[in-house]
Amino acid sequence: VCLLSRWSGMDALPPENLYPYTVSRPIYSNPTFEEDNERQAREERTLRERLSRTCGSALKVVKGVFPVIDWLSRYPIREWLPSDVISGVSTGLVCSLQGLAYALLVSVAPVYGLYSAFFPILTYFLLGTSRHISVGPFPVTCLMVGSVVLTLAPDDHFLLPGNGTGVNGTKADGIVVDMEAMEAQRIMVASSMTVFLPIQVVMGLLQVGFLVRYLSDPLVGGFTTAAAFHVLISQLKIVLSVPTNNHSGCFSILYTLIDVFTNIRQTNRADLVAGLLTIVIVMAVKEVNTKFRHKIPVPIPIEVIVTVVAAGISYATELDSRYGASIVHSIPRGFAPAQPPNIALLWNILGSSFSTAVVGYAVAVSVAKVYAAKHDYTIDGNQELIAFGFSNVFCGCFSSFVASTALSRTAVQESTGGKSQMAGIISAVMVMIVILALGHLLEPLQKSVLAAIVIANLKGMFMQVTEVPTLWRQNRADCFIWLATCLASVVLGLDVGLLAGLVFEMGTVVVRTQFPACSTLGNIPGTNIYRNMKDYKNIAEVPGIKIFKCNAPIYFANIDYFKERLRATVGFDSVRVFKKRNKALKKIHKLIKKGKLRVTLGVDNKGFESERDSGRESGQVEDGDWPVPEVEVHVDWAMELPVRVSVPKVQIHSLVLDFSAVSFLDVVAVKSLRLVVIFLTSFELVIYCMTRHHVTAYTQCPSS
Repeated sequence: VCLLSRWSGMDALPPENLYPYTVSRPIYSNPTFEEDNERQAREERTLRERLSRTCGSALKVVKGVFPVIDWLSRYPIREWLPSDVISGVSTGLVCSLQGLAYALLVSVAPVYGLYSAFFPILTYFLLGTSRHISVGPFPVTCLMVGSVVLTLAPDDHFLLPGNGTGVNGTKADGIVVDMEAMEAQRIMVASSMTVFLPIQVVMGLLQVGFLVRYLSDPLVGGFTTAAAFHVLISQLKIVLSVPTNNHSGCFSILYTLIDVFTNIRQTNRADLVAGLLTIVIVMAVKEVNTKFRHKIPVPIPIEVIVTVVAAGISYATELDSRYGASIVHSIPRGFAPAQPPNIALLWNILGSSFSTAVVGYAVAVSVAKVYAAKHDYTIDGNQELIAFGFSNVFCGCFSSFVASTALSRTAVQESTGGKSQMAGIISAVMVMIVILALGHLLEPLQKSVLAAIVIANLKGMFMQVTEVPTLWRQNRADCFIWLATCLASVVLGLDVGLLAGLVFEMGTVVVRTQFPACSTLGNIPGTNIYRNMKDYKNIAEVPGIKIFKCNAPIYFANIDYFKERLRATVGFDSVRVFKKRNKALKKIHKLIKKGKLRVTLGVDNKGFESERDSGRESGQVEDGDWPVPEVEVHVDWAMELPVRVSVPKVQIHSLVLDFSAVSFLDVVAVKSLRLVVIFLTSFELVIYCMTRHHVTAYTQCPSS
């Protein structure tokens, strides 16, 4: 059996360059083959073995759906449990306070923030694959939910005429706001939006978690920085305790700032002082925790300390009644009963639900990957989608809002010694204790203190601005993605800004492939190394050979640019010259037929002689008596022709196309490249096409 090598251009190569492989073996029949090779019969499995194998496969599937079964059975109690208890207690206190604070971003009562810090942990404990992230409210997703809440349930929808304040309302210029109805509608919108996030479950079941990879790190960094600006402005009005209108969408930051500065004279000094002191103290102690993290066994729970002290001061000095401070007021004990979502809101919040789900998942997986790499284990992105999807559906049924993770809260859980999600369960127990027993003690707490805690935890997001100079030096396209996403999210709002940033990112990908980096390679003298001619001084071009490299896929959008760069490398337009040469040949043949001329191209400057003209001058031949012999045209294209055509001098004999970095070609690119090869080989150029798998040589028109 003779097996020829798979060389596409082997028909163009001499026989000595072909290397056949010869395999010699006897001809078998099926019985003789089985006899010579001693075929063995397969062993039949017993019913018990089959059941055991089936149960093993089923158990593997169950462990994939519920990862807790796998790691909990191997949980080292003595080594990990003490650390998880300490970490869970510390993280639970932070979860409780951040839940209260982040509820302000959603524009609902603080108690719903406690619910949102409790319920998602339960389902993630069963379904999640990360051992270290702390599941619960995240400022960005809370603000995205809050913008929808303010759009669908603004204050104007709950105004009642009246001249005084009632139990269920607040007075504002003779207008009473029905607070009870407004609060019920807002939490209904927030919880319905959370329940409508099973898109995460669907994406996980369809194994399309890879789609979130299109949210690159520069895009996420610019988006979260812009979200930090939105959070800062939304909490600024609470710290100042000034009345503002509810704004969402484009230029909402600008409108909110206008309202704040318009009513700046109505600032409550007690709330302002409490807020500023909280920001300074929390940020200072966090810096101490960061600087001395290797010396302090447990980070100082400064949010807990500040909250307890502020609540005590507010209760003792009666800031609410004496100075008009805005306080939490009511934190009811116990859990709210489960309630179904409002289906009528589906089409109003579906788009926002999708964007919120994508952002929440992207942030959570990014944080989870950081700690997974640090502690040497892996996470399953699709399983994380399923875990967060069910967590949101579950907590949405109990008057909660969207769950993700917060970097600061996760850092507390990991730095205090958390080893597994057992720490998460213990933190949920701490939140439950606050809900059932300790919540009423925080009723005198000023809302400005909670807003200040939110602002103090934004430092990490704002510090992402320092990445911009680094991105500018490393990759300007990524820098532009960061800036465009941040600016669009600040100006247009988070939902539209995220979409605009994603479109801009896809546009940069298209532009970078539409104008790929093409280069002419040269040889480093004395080596077999070939590099871009423009990058080095000590480099030489191989005489008579052009090496052309393309560093991107070739498809319909960039094939014209590719041909332009190839034309610049070769030194002439092969297609144009090919057509001109054919046109010149046709004109010459017409002259020969009409004038009965036999044309030969000499070496003189005129480029040709007319034997008929020379015969006429000598008087040997009359005009009508010239014989018509076989016409043979020899053309030297470097000489002058009887028709105008400029044919360049071809200074190369070979062209190498380095396609090792080309990942794919579409139909348009294949057709165009085939024409290019046809035209170039007509000039007797040998073309070598190098890919990652083989080298093809063309010395004539390719068939495919």
